[in-house]
Amino acid sequence: MKGAIRGILAGFMLLGATAAAQAQGWPDRPIKFISSQAAGGGTDVIGRLMGDRLAARVGQPVVFENRPGGGNVIGTQAAARSAPDGHTFFFASAAALVTDPHTFKSLPYDPMKDFVVISRIAQVSFMILAHPDVPAKNLPELIAYAKANPDKLAVATDGARRFSGMIAAWLNKLAGTQLSYVPYTQMTQGIQDAITGRVQLVIIAMPTAKPHVATGKLKALAVTSRERLPEFPDVPAVAETFPGFDFPGWWVLAAPTGVPGDIVARVNKEMSVILNDGEVVGRMNSMGFTSTRGGTLNEVNDYIQAQHKAWGTLVKEIGLQPE
Repeated sequence: MKGAIRGILAGFMLLGATAAAQAQGWPDRPIKFISSQAAGGGTDVIGRLMGDRLAARVGQPVVFENRPGGGNVIGTQAAARSAPDGHTFFFASAAALVTDPHTFKSLPYDPMKDFVVISRIAQVSFMILAHPDVPAKNLPELIAYAKANPDKLAVATDGARRFSGMIAAWLNKLAGTQLSYVPYTQMTQGIQDAITGRVQLVIIAMPTAKPHVATGKLKALAVTSRERLPEFPDVPAVAETFPGFDFPGWWVLAAPTGVPGDIVARVNKEMSVILNDGEVVGRMNSMGFTSTRGGTLNEVNDYIQAQHKAWGTLVKEIGLQPE
C-alpha cells in the first residue's frame, strides 16, 4: 500500500514538473490564433493587431487562422480540440461562446467547459438607428411612437438567430411594442433600405453606423452597451431605459482546457500590458472598438459567465427555439 501511495505521489510530482517545464520553455514555436469567423471583418482587424503585439513580446510569430462555417461551429471545434500546450488559442466572439449554446440544440463541444478564458480583448457597441423621418430622438420616444402607431415601424435585422434579430425581439418584449422584423442575408441592403425609408429602423455595429450618423442619413437613438460611448455622448444607452441591459459585441482570448496554469497566467499578463498600451487603445478607438483592458482571470471568467446567463435569459424570453 505504501509503495502504491509513493507511486501516485511520484506521478503527481512528475506531472507538476512537466507542466512547469512546459511553462518555462513557452513559447518554443509559432503560436496560432483560431477564429471561427470569415476573414475581413472586425474579428480579423482586432485579432491580427493582438497577434502582432503578442508576437513582439514573446519572441515567436502569431499566425491568425480563419476557420469559418457552420455558424461558428467549425472554428470553435477546431480550437476546442487543439493540443492544450499553449501554442493554439481561440480568438472568440460573443456568438461562439455565449449565444450559440442557447440557439443550437447541440454542439460538438461545450464552450463553457472546453475553454479557459484568458483575456477580454475588445468590445463594440451596436446602435439602434432610425430614418430621419421617424419622430423620435431617443429610445423612450421611439417606444411611445411605436405604441401609438403599431403598424408603422419595421426594423432591418440579420435574422432571427443573429445579433440584431435577437436584440430587436428582446427590445420588443421589454418595451411591449410590435415592431415588424425584416430579415436580410446581407445587412448592407438592410442599411440601404433604412436610409431610403423602406424600413424605418436598423441595428448595426458602431463602426458601420458611424458614417451614416455623421452624414445625417440615419439618426442614432440608443446604444446596446451598458454605458454611453465617448464618441457619442448624447446617444443614451438602452440600459438607461431598461436597467441591466448590456449586449455589446465582444472578443476574448481563450485556450483549450488543460493548458498549464503558468502559461495561462503569462498570456493574461502579456495581454493586459498590450491592451493598456496607449497606441493600441488609440487604434482600437479610431476603428470604433473599445479596449476592455484585459482584466484578471477571475474578472474575465465572471464576465463570460454573466454574459452566458444574460443571453440565456434573452433567448428564453423571446421564445427562440434552439435548432
